[in-house]
Amino acid sequence: MTLRIDALGVCYGASPIIRHFSDTWRGGELTALIGCNGAGKSTLLKALAGLLPASGGVSLDGAGLRADERGARIAYMPQETGATSSLTVLEVVLLGRLRSLGMRVPAGLIAEAVGALDAFGLAALQTRRIDEISGGQRQLVFLTQAVFRAPRVLLLDEPTAALDLRHQLLVLESLRNLAASTGTIIAMALHDLNLAAQFADRLVALHDGALRAAGRAEEVLTGPNLMDIYGIEADVVRVAGARLQVMPLRAAERVAAPS
Repeated sequence: MTLRIDALGVCYGASPIIRHFSDTWRGGELTALIGCNGAGKSTLLKALAGLLPASGGVSLDGAGLRADERGARIAYMPQETGATSSLTVLEVVLLGRLRSLGMRVPAGLIAEAVGALDAFGLAALQTRRIDEISGGQRQLVFLTQAVFRAPRVLLLDEPTAALDLRHQLLVLESLRNLAASTGTIIAMALHDLNLAAQFADRLVALHDGALRAAGRAEEVLTGPNLMDIYGIEADVVRVAGARLQVMPLRAAERVAAPS
């Protein structure tokens, strides 16, 4: 399964935010979008989910997807959920299968939803109202809802932003296992370069709305790329298990973007 993106462009008024972005994301892989604040990561994910008008094309396994068709195949979770609902945690997760719900919810579907919550350590919260739990817990609930939809493509905007370190590791390991076991295409915006290097199969670096580098961590997280994309000097070293670790040293003058 592949998601192909061809010359995608997004403008806010006359200002280009995403500039002719083209890439191919494959099923079974975890793709991490990296880049500075304002690089276009969130805008790209929203456009792919059909939530923003965009030029260019998006196709899944060779079949073009119009923006209004993507909701049935692509699940998207924003960074800010802004949940004020009185629904319970379990009810929020069940809404991930809204098309399967009738007047009565099958017991098997409820058990499946509870199992999905349990995978993220949330089963004990299933009867709590969504507006009664912490921001990090809400983020996990909406991530569970997105996974429970069983989409072909899962797009996540900073899914670990409000989480403690243990839950960051739990979520990223679960997403990597989900991609590998189901063939789901999963792409997520991440700020933490070391977590991206540890868990993502592939990194995609954006700068000023354009694709600047893509590939394995060792191909993307290089000194010149980090200077170009982030304007920092950094050491990139290998640590236990041969993982890459980025060690920022200092902010530097940004190298001028190539014309």
